[in-house]
Amino acid sequence: MLPPVLALSAVAVFGLCIGSFLNVVIARLPEGKSLVFPPSTCPRCGHLIAWFDNIPVLSWLLLRCRCRSCRAPISWRYPAGELLTAALFVAAFLRFGISADLVVALIFLCGLVTITGIDLDRQIIPDVITLPGIAAGFVLNLAIGRVSWLESLLGILVGGGIFFLIILISPSGMGGGDLKLGAMMGAFLGWQMGLLAILLGVLTGGLVAVALLAFGRKGRKDAVPFGPFLALGGAVSMLWGKQILAWYFARFGL
Repeated sequence: MLPPVLALSAVAVFGLCIGSFLNVVIARLPEGKSLVFPPSTCPRCGHLIAWFDNIPVLSWLLLRCRCRSCRAPISWRYPAGELLTAALFVAAFLRFGISADLVVALIFLCGLVTITGIDLDRQIIPDVITLPGIAAGFVLNLAIGRVSWLESLLGILVGGGIFFLIILISPSGMGGGDLKLGAMMGAFLGWQMGLLAILLGVLTGGLVAVALLAFGRKGRKDAVPFGPFLALGGAVSMLWGKQILAWYFARFGL
């Protein structure tokens, strides 16, 4: 067994590396490009990025946020995605330790990070992530029993059903991508945690939307991607959902 500090450091480095790969997925998947070939290149000049310029976070800092070849700026979102993934991996490790639950949590969190990046960039939630994600969540829970198969199935129906009803009532309010993401979260989390994830997503999304309107950053008719807020709710529910519900029921005596 590694000392705790070394174990956490190893998990963090692993998360940084996975986050670097997720940046590639976010950039290439919506365009139907290969995730492997060609190797990483500068989107402006096409220069092949050497391995020493592709070290998560560190290379971005050493290059002063610019391409070595053409000096074009490199977006802060690349290191942000790497650091976010690393932080989520560390949180999951602290929550679940070395276990099958940890593997499920990491798969789920990777999907949420990818969905967040793509939705922020393009305002879409790709079916190629959510549909396999629904199946993966159900099968993984069936295999390890993290939640029962019935809870997972109900999670799919409830998570997707809520957004289906919203779309029926207000077709312009939500999209099919949100529906499938809700079903995916339900498959991984079960119906109770899935509902909590949606509630947290709605609350945080509503607060941010109000703040954007209040500060004039968005108009009433401007679209605000909802996927990142659902993803936030899903991550919080996966990592701390049981504690949140326990606190709520103890606090309000339900």
